[in-house]
Amino acid sequence: MAFRPLSRGRRRPEAVPVTQTDPSTTPSTAPAPAPPAGSGRVHRAWFVAAVGFVTIVGAAAFASLPGLLIEPLHEEFDWSRGTIAFAVSVNLALYGLTAPFAAALMDRYGIRRVVALALMVISGGSVATVWMTASWQLVLFWGVLVGLGSGSMALSFAATITNRWFTARRGLVTGILTAAGASGQLIFLPLLSWLVEHHGWRPAAVTVSLAALAVVPFVWLLLRDHPADVGLAPYGGTYAQKPAPAAGAARRTLTVLFKAVRTGPFWLLAGTFAICGATTNGLVKTHFVPAAHDHGMPVTAAAGLLAVIGVFDVIGTVASGWFTDRFEARRLLAVYYALRGISLLFLPLLLAPSVHPPMVFFIVFYGLDWVATVPPTIALCREQYGEDSAIVFGWVLASHQVGAAVVALLAGLARDAFGSYDVVWYASGALCAMAALMAMVIRRRPATAGLAAA
Repeated sequence: MAFRPLSRGRRRPEAVPVTQTDPSTTPSTAPAPAPPAGSGRVHRAWFVAAVGFVTIVGAAAFASLPGLLIEPLHEEFDWSRGTIAFAVSVNLALYGLTAPFAAALMDRYGIRRVVALALMVISGGSVATVWMTASWQLVLFWGVLVGLGSGSMALSFAATITNRWFTARRGLVTGILTAAGASGQLIFLPLLSWLVEHHGWRPAAVTVSLAALAVVPFVWLLLRDHPADVGLAPYGGTYAQKPAPAAGAARRTLTVLFKAVRTGPFWLLAGTFAICGATTNGLVKTHFVPAAHDHGMPVTAAAGLLAVIGVFDVIGTVASGWFTDRFEARRLLAVYYALRGISLLFLPLLLAPSVHPPMVFFIVFYGLDWVATVPPTIALCREQYGEDSAIVFGWVLASHQVGAAVVALLAGLARDAFGSYDVVWYASGALCAMAALMAMVIRRRPATAGLAAA
């Protein structure tokens, strides 16, 4: 019997015997060694992260459309902005509430199956809106179906990939995968706004459907659930057997929630992230275009500004991941929320019929801060809740989307009631100041094996 030599720079508990003729040997029973340091080989984890990036980019088309739909649907069907915003709020709420269950389902059935099915649900829900004639159908197709599908493609997907495939560089990878959504916004917003402006909203909805469907083959053929599937250790870590599928996904998700809600950090993280969702997805992503249009700015110009936010969001989120690997996460959160609040207080003074330098400065500044909160929030979840952190983050993300849903609806109602969005911008700035204070009082805790130790 021959023994495979250990790779330089990586220690194993013992040598692994390699049989000569057994073709049925699986990667989990006969792991191949990870590439040695300095070998020049790229670890498979980076390819998995790349597939995850492309997947999130492709699915990001659905997140780019709601703000572009408000005016066309209002004009064609005479639905109030509050009615349309209600459908968007259902989408955002289900996006968040599905996320923790999706993380547990990925543990049970694997990443590939869950994500591929989610993309097909998004595709079906989006294309079904083409034939709708009543507002309840908008709630069903865009609110419920796209909301459920997108929830399974939420940031818990990025957290699951990061936790399984990376031990080192987790903050950086989290930032890169989080920035994928902004990259998708950068790609799709100009295209979708042009389609809405020149051909109506229906071709834009079909484009969203096709974009989600096009990513399915990449997920099914290239994504792998666990490093042990290909006989590798996580990047920067040591080899471990693939855990058995976790039965009772829903029960585990709720059990983790019931344990987490007994801890103070959970409420602080959920509260700050709810404000994050309220001031990004709920307010700016949903209502910036119609708010700018109220001041005479063309829809394509306003959508272009949102796309520029996506450019700087990529830079800011990747940089935030790098900072999270080096600085205290709660202090980063406090700084991010404080700066965001200040910028929102100035926005009502900047809206105008044309793009001018102060507005460009706001867009750049806000873009750098857009989802820079995600890497330190995930890091704090990992620090507080260990192996349960992906599911806990799923629930924290649920609060993010519930906050987004509430503000998306309230902002639409405020616009119908007051004729402008000014009161919403000021209130959101005050909420960000509250989030900065909440972040600073999150207590520090050594990493644990899970909530059982909490």
